[in-house]
Amino acid sequence: MKFIVGKRLLGTSLSLLLALTLASTSGPGFAHEHHAETATGTGTGADVGLQRSEHHYNLPELKVTRADGRRMSLLEAIDDGRPVMLNFIYTSCTAVCPVTSQVFMQVRERLGAERDKLNMVSFSIDPEQDTPHLLTEYAQRFGSAGVWPHYTSSSAAAVEIQRAFGGWRGDKMNHQPTTYLRMARGKPWLRLDGFYSPDALVAEYQKALLAQVPVRCSESARSAAAVPSTAGLTAGVTVKCTS
Repeated sequence: MKFIVGKRLLGTSLSLLLALTLASTSGPGFAHEHHAETATGTGTGADVGLQRSEHHYNLPELKVTRADGRRMSLLEAIDDGRPVMLNFIYTSCTAVCPVTSQVFMQVRERLGAERDKLNMVSFSIDPEQDTPHLLTEYAQRFGSAGVWPHYTSSSAAAVEIQRAFGGWRGDKMNHQPTTYLRMARGKPWLRLDGFYSPDALVAEYQKALLAQVPVRCSESARSAAAVPSTAGLTAGVTVKCTS
């Protein structure tokens, strides 16, 4: 699996949460197929516990229920033609979920008018407790930039969804902070393990957007685009030149 250590956290307010979750977030439960590469941290402590990897997940065909009561397939909830950013939550969570939900809210705030071009979704891992009504109340706590869809399901389906994303920990109390980003159906998922800041998530999303945009390149830029390069854009983006 390809792991690249990130460099941004929400700030010192997350240091305690990070210390409590570090042992479990760095364990073998994060191992999954595809792209194996490791990077070391900077030694500053800012990037401790953050991991970045790419995966192809086979998603099951099952039903989920949106907070407004509408039932649909999991694939319909995820694949609506937009890039998707996804996480797992439960409404009675008092540690990980309020932080990751606030991060999603702040991502939407930072995206501004562009926020609705990204399909942000949260799936409950406690469907016995998380009725559509409770999910609606939970979502509204983080609705300063508009509420994004929250979904519940059967208990069996919730486990199956988590297993499909390599996120099943055996119990909701073992839940870890993980964000998934995919730009289009059939593309790999970018998995971001740890407490990524809203700025870091926005940067990942915008970088992925740039990587998809063909641009007309000069001969020098065309040569540079053969390797990961800025080519006048953003560091780390491979530019796709058109003729």
